[in-house]
Amino acid sequence: MSSATPELQSVLSDLPGLDCGLCGRRSCAEFAKAVVERPGEIRRCIYKDGAGRGARPAAKSAAPVAWAAPDVQASACAGSCVACDMGDVHEGVTYEDSLGRDFDFVLDTFPNEPGPRETMLPHNPLITREMNVTRGDLIIGRPLGMSCGCPITHCGVVMSVEPRTGVIVWCVTGPLNPRASAHKDIGYYSAEAYEGLVKDTRAELKIGMRYWFMPRRCMLQWRHSGLVNSISKGKHGVQVRIEGLYIG
Repeated sequence: MSSATPELQSVLSDLPGLDCGLCGRRSCAEFAKAVVERPGEIRRCIYKDGAGRGARPAAKSAAPVAWAAPDVQASACAGSCVACDMGDVHEGVTYEDSLGRDFDFVLDTFPNEPGPRETMLPHNPLITREMNVTRGDLIIGRPLGMSCGCPITHCGVVMSVEPRTGVIVWCVTGPLNPRASAHKDIGYYSAEAYEGLVKDTRAELKIGMRYWFMPRRCMLQWRHSGLVNSISKGKHGVQVRIEGLYIG
């Protein structure tokens, strides 16, 4: 950004920096260029409040942890333990979501995966077979009710499918690919589990305990709650599986 004009730098500094794609651009930097050319475009950013300020939390929030680009490698550890030495606790960082609520750790994506890994069950499991959902498909749907109740339609890439039960494991991503490519709409679904790496935490994680956590790429920056029922330690981090999900 060294060659960026002061006007462009000003617009970019006022954006949330999430690169969520909801504005229709691939990144906040690309969106900032459009705003410089057409100031009215700023209305497309859902994180802007009425005063024209970015809705991303101030420096005291968890954003420096929750939104820093991860730099992790795959863990091949097959062992498990009740409590492992977890990720680093970053001094000066407050674990707080966009609504000012505390959480315990950040859930990172696995290396080389496009987003958080989620296990889900469509409210009509037969739709998995009816729509011939297969690995690599782009799908959209919305987690409904006690399984999450997220108000945003989720989009993502299918990683695996169990045709007999209808269970789908997918990586949740932003909306740009489904907007531009063919996709399948599975409607409402129940979010059953998240899996990922824990690199940043302020709590010792133990199997059987419920925690508040932040998926690193959550567009709303809202804390989630879940029961940790699997922990595996490897040289690049700690892998966890979290079930019994809800938001808030």
